[in-house]
Amino acid sequence: MMNLLSAVYWFDEALQARLEQTGYPDVSRTQSLLLANIAAGEHRAIRIARNLGVSRQAISQILVDLEKRNIVILTSDPDDRRARIVDFHPDAADLRTLASAILDDLEAVVAQRIGQERFEIMRDGLAADWGAPPKP
Repeated sequence: MMNLLSAVYWFDEALQARLEQTGYPDVSRTQSLLLANIAAGEHRAIRIARNLGVSRQAISQILVDLEKRNIVILTSDPDDRRARIVDFHPDAADLRTLASAILDDLEAVVAQRIGQERFEIMRDGLAADWGAPPKP
């Protein structure tokens, strides 16, 4: 499964390089993975922290930085006053559109390099429901 992790890093490094070429400021890998969590539908800061394996304090610092840069917006969770909901800032729409286009292009690069059939099999396997992680 280290190959899966290497693939995540490959996509992140390529995405960051292309964003930098277009003039967007750098984001760290942790910030990039946080944004990927939001794009995947996770909006609770505490769950994003758990997904990334970082502390609440660390996620708070990351979110403050991204909020100052108008990349994310934080609101109070109506179901839990202590919690915060994270979403993309409206000003980040152009960045999201560009990042999506870059990722689509990177997928095309991978498909060309490994073959369309292998790429589709890989994508289908990753999109399948793996179920909950097994308990020890």
